[in-house]
Amino acid sequence: MPDFPIFSITSARLKNTLAAALLVSGLAGGSLAHADDKVIILDSGEAKLTLIDQATRTVVGTQPTGKEPHHLMITPDGKSLIVADSVSNDLLFVDPHTGQLQRRLDGIEDPYQLGFSPDHKWFVTAGLRLDRVDVYRYDGQNPVIAKRIPLAKTPSHINFTSDSKIAFVTLQDTGEVAAIDLATQTVLWKLHIGSTPAGIWMTPGDKYLLIGMTGEDDVAVVDWRNHTLVKKIPTGRGAHNFRDLDDGKHVAVSNRVESTISILDYTNLTKVGDITGLRPGPDDMELSADKRYLWVTFRFAKHVGIIDLNTRQLIDTIAVGRSPHGIYFANSAPVRVPNPD
Repeated sequence: MPDFPIFSITSARLKNTLAAALLVSGLAGGSLAHADDKVIILDSGEAKLTLIDQATRTVVGTQPTGKEPHHLMITPDGKSLIVADSVSNDLLFVDPHTGQLQRRLDGIEDPYQLGFSPDHKWFVTAGLRLDRVDVYRYDGQNPVIAKRIPLAKTPSHINFTSDSKIAFVTLQDTGEVAAIDLATQTVLWKLHIGSTPAGIWMTPGDKYLLIGMTGEDDVAVVDWRNHTLVKKIPTGRGAHNFRDLDDGKHVAVSNRVESTISILDYTNLTKVGDITGLRPGPDDMELSADKRYLWVTFRFAKHVGIIDLNTRQLIDTIAVGRSPHGIYFANSAPVRVPNPD
């Protein structure tokens, strides 16, 4: 039985043969590329994943999944990509380069969101439908349940402290963020922060949590050590999810209702710009290895988009299935801080 990995985002059509050759050879940066690398998109409304050729930006195939695949993650060994099927209660392990099915693991109930602790000892799933967070021990092969923690209401996104002691979970319908002690699998505290918190991202040095307030038009900044709300950064309606831009200063946040992406400076907790002119419902994002192109799924538009970060313009779109959500490609820019979405 193979080891198993987790996660997601994408890049843009390469403009010439040289650029395509760089991608295939892995010289464009990031992890070593394979000739058969594909962009993997989860079409959560159609129980399938769509495979896109990065060089040509064309759909080259699909693969069936279980019901409502929302999020994905690479395993610690990098050998598998885990696709979490929230309604069919299973995990699919697929080849992270080709999207081909490796194996299926049943009995993982309602894995809407998922994440590995930075030390890879813990595997955590958020059961949005079941109002529950499940904490598993992970031995490098399979997750073994440690405890199921009732956590109302609608646990959504997950993140961790860099020492792997605490998992943070947003609770969409109670407007809270909860902290879970992983060693004891107990809830340490909850903090009310506003309407419909979703994506959650830890700033370097574990200083602050940034939380996308999907029921508002801002990002909440939480001092998690003192359990206080520091401020809210205005972004756009439906602030939802994050992607580190790997430049030591900026993180992107998708505004799902406004249909924009805001760029935040996490060193001084301010917004420094917006990317406009997008399709409806920007959600999950991935960054190309050369850090130039930000790929984004448009949940409400059945498309994936590619943004040139030099110009902050949407330069291409690709039609996919209904309600595209998670996105992944193996040769993406690294994520510098713990961030399982």
